[in-house]
Amino acid sequence: MANIKSAKKRILVAETKAARNKAIRSKVKTAVKKVEAAVAAGDKAAAQAALLAATSEIDKATSKGVYHKNTASRKVSRLSKAVSAMA
Repeated sequence: MANIKSAKKRILVAETKAARNKAIRSKVKTAVKKVEAAVAAGDKAAAQAALLAATSEIDKATSKGVYHKNTASRKVSRLSKAVSAMA
């Protein structure tokens, strides 16, 4: 454990930010899984609705600095491609 007051504070702040980032990443993963499940089930309407929600979650995570903008763009692109490839 750190002895200096500022180092102790940095540890606490880092834990807080890590918990926040983990929660945001978890929300994104859940949204992505919902899209993939709808695509696997062949339900185009549900897939499109889930894609809209997932895109929103990914954009929120990007605006908060959890994901790099190119990573977010890649995730959205792959999901959109999967949904639009449905018959």
